[in-house]
Amino acid sequence: MHATVGDRLHVKGRHVGEKEHVAEVLEVHGQDGAPPYRVRYDDGHETLMYPGTDCVVEQRGPTD
Repeated sequence: MHATVGDRLHVKGRHVGEKEHVAEVLEVHGQDGAPPYRVRYDDGHETLMYPGTDCVVEQRGPTD
């Protein structure tokens, strides 16, 4: 997995009916864009995250 500051991580729900969570990458602590990432969720919660296979990176666009 590779992410940069400003990218969004989409974490799929683990149970039927559970919504997807979206977090913005604030800091990249691994080498060359590798995890762990400090992220902020839409509700304002911040955490250090090692994304699993249920996570997809949405790269920010050049105008974001």
